[in-house]
Amino acid sequence: MLGDIGVSAVRSSVMSSRTRQGATLAGFGAATFALLLATGIRREPANPCPESDRLPSPDLYCIHLFPTALAPEATGTIRLDPAPTPFGISVTADGTQRYRLTFFLDGLPPVACVAWATTPTFDTLIKLGPVANGETIAGEVALNKFMVLISAERSATVTRREGRLVLRGSSPSMVMQPHGVNVLPPQQIPMDHHPTGDGWEMPAAYSAASPMVPGLERLRPGTAPLLPAGDSLVQAARPRETITVADGDTVRLTAGPVRRVIAGRSFTAYGFNGQYPGPLLRVRQRSTIVVRFLNRLDQPSSIHWHGIRLDHRFDGVPGMTQAAVPPGDSFDYTIHFPDPGLYWYHPHVREDMQQNLGLFGNLLVGSPDSAYYSAANREETLILSDLLMGDRALVPFGSGAATHALMGRFGNLLLVNGEPDYQLTAARGEVVRFFLTNASNVRTWNLSIPGARLKLIAGDASRFQREEFVDHVVLAPAERYVIEADFERAGTTWLLNRVQALDHLTGVFIPEVDTLGTIRISDHRARPDYTASFRVARRTGDVDPRLRDSLASKPVHTLLLTLKMRDSLPYGVIQALRLDTVFLNPVEWSGTMPMVDWLTTSDQVQWVLRDLDSGRENMEIDWHFRRGTLAHIRMVNDRHTIHGMQHPIHFHGQRFLVLAQNGVPAENLAWKDTVLVPAGATVDLLVDFSNPGTWMMHCHIAEHLESGMHAMVTVE
Repeated sequence: MLGDIGVSAVRSSVMSSRTRQGATLAGFGAATFALLLATGIRREPANPCPESDRLPSPDLYCIHLFPTALAPEATGTIRLDPAPTPFGISVTADGTQRYRLTFFLDGLPPVACVAWATTPTFDTLIKLGPVANGETIAGEVALNKFMVLISAERSATVTRREGRLVLRGSSPSMVMQPHGVNVLPPQQIPMDHHPTGDGWEMPAAYSAASPMVPGLERLRPGTAPLLPAGDSLVQAARPRETITVADGDTVRLTAGPVRRVIAGRSFTAYGFNGQYPGPLLRVRQRSTIVVRFLNRLDQPSSIHWHGIRLDHRFDGVPGMTQAAVPPGDSFDYTIHFPDPGLYWYHPHVREDMQQNLGLFGNLLVGSPDSAYYSAANREETLILSDLLMGDRALVPFGSGAATHALMGRFGNLLLVNGEPDYQLTAARGEVVRFFLTNASNVRTWNLSIPGARLKLIAGDASRFQREEFVDHVVLAPAERYVIEADFERAGTTWLLNRVQALDHLTGVFIPEVDTLGTIRISDHRARPDYTASFRVARRTGDVDPRLRDSLASKPVHTLLLTLKMRDSLPYGVIQALRLDTVFLNPVEWSGTMPMVDWLTTSDQVQWVLRDLDSGRENMEIDWHFRRGTLAHIRMVNDRHTIHGMQHPIHFHGQRFLVLAQNGVPAENLAWKDTVLVPAGATVDLLVDFSNPGTWMMHCHIAEHLESGMHAMVTVE
């Protein structure tokens, strides 16, 4: 029934269109049209969207077209390719998915056929361009829900649809129910999100989405609640400091409890050296330092040096490279920095809790080349994170198992450098270089600065092949990007996060606009003036363009990213999750089902990396590569689970290039260590296995990591 709704809407629109236009519209009478159809040569095109466990999911990335009565022999399929993007998903600045449409058609009449896209309410009509039998790339669409119409026109140059419809189809998102239709009764039970008496405080409802399934309010996660122990002796946290570290220096990082007061709520969090975020370490490329880690937490911990190709003995992964550091103990990390760029550090023990509570910080590795980055008036280093707050305090974590195991712990308090209101003052014409890091457990950000021109410079582990002007930046968990902003006009603007959340119950997309900070630009002209150099998109030599040819090779390994049940879920949770089998947002941008997610623990579900060639899963996987190997690895995200999700996959100690997304070659390469794999999508990587040792490969959604989604790679 759900699958028929979009087609019915198109069918009714076609009927009303025939009534309005009459039998001789566009000069084609019925007899003439039939004759034109008869002259076409019928052939069966190759299936551009086959079902496969190694290819993109066709029910998310394909549209099957249906013929009208005027052209019953016409057939067609549209492949929804990601529009060119340097990021892990192709969206607009407001978070709407961008697709490049490739048509595979047959049986069209030998007249001008034109493709159009329109909304479910027909209030927008976009001309995609002329199409013909065979394969045609015919335009780009950025709409949450849309229909595609192919009409027979007098000429391919028409600017509005006048001719009769030949084929029509609906986007995969149209399968969801239309506005205002529910399959569940409305929630009438008043919700109380105060502490429940057993130590839990339920997460607040997502106000813009439908009420939750009745009965869930009586349930609790299958584990005891856990929050950091705090007392009057815990010191208030202070803003981070910048430490410039020379070759051979030793730095001390102490993890311990801190007192935070945010948005009127006081709570105990964690911090390195009592700071939020942890200290910003500035070092020089090819230097070596020692970091003495002191654990003053009430649980074991470690530090992982994310993205740095260091000696594997100091990678900070308990059970693989070291033992976890007990409370009160210490560990010395020796870190060598072979590559310039932006990196960060965080724990690898109960990452869902320790990192979320503030144990993270940045490392800026400077190049000896003074022209590595173009000139800027100043630099700003921003770490993005979020916290899940109840009415009075933090929503507790799980003690014996991680909560929020399905979707990850979405926070409802968004932070920049640990604060809910970032402030920046700049001069008119000032060029500011921003170093951006996503330290969230699960949230993918879509950042923009209205009125400022943005230029993308670098990714996780290198500069891009060419600098690129963009109007937004997408950061998955653990990803980093370097951008420059030119504030050309005086006035006030904002750092915004703009996404399209999905109400899974009604199938409605919900635009979210979060103001993360305020930027005030004075009327005084910046000196020196770097506007001219900003306008130049430079090319770099960080990536050998010949490496792109590796896309033609066959993947040596294909990983399926999927989900298995360890234990039964409550019936109400299953009832809510059934809606996800209809359509999956390629990226879950926001926590629109907070109760469903909160109730699911890592004891109940297991997120899985499965080697499709060997059948091995998670820690059964132990890939071996010789040092210096460049290996083509394919990631395939299984959408046929109880709740498909995007996965940011991180390789420890190595770097890779993103060769293609859903088979579409990347147009601008940079070395990375973390890649976003949207739901149902495939991503092809070229991994540079140049750093010897045994390393972890895992999903960087913290709760997915806690639910088993990690494997081993050995470089010999």
